[in-house]
This record gives sequence, structure tokens and C-alpha cells, in this order.
Amino acid sequence: MGVLIVAGTVALVVLIVQRAGGGGGSERIGAVALGLAEGERIAGIAGAGERFAVRVEGAGGASRLLLIDQRGRVVGEVRER
Repeated sequence: MGVLIVAGTVALVVLIVQRAGGGGGSERIGAVALGLAEGERIAGIAGAGERFAVRVEGAGGASRLLLIDQRGRVVGEVRER
């Protein structure tokens, strides 16, 4: 009986923590079309708050940074000069 009480309490605490923290990041982004040109490649990906950043390198050494939102849309771009 005591084991059931402890297990129920632990399950309740886990549920409260998951809901308070936004569900533990269960939302996923589907496929994202970045529209890379011939010779471009993804050089890195990093989280950036509620978005993520994708570093794209070109064949000539030029690179750019794409910011992608939670819906999978490109919302910003930074290019090297």
C-alpha cells in the first residue's frame, strides 16, 4: 500500500513539472525547406531562444545564418560580406 502511495505521488510531481515547463518540449517541427543553392551545405545548427539558427556555407566560402521559428519558417537571414 505504501509503495502505491509513493508511486502515485512521484507520478503527480512529474506531471506537474512537465506541465509547468511547457510539456518537456514535445512540440516538433516538421520538414523545413531551406532552399539551399547548388554547392551550399549546412555547417551547423544551434538553439536560439524559441528559434533555432542554421549556418549555411557556400562553395565559395561565403556563409549565412538562417533563423527558423517554431512553425518551421525562415524568419531571418544574416549574410557575411
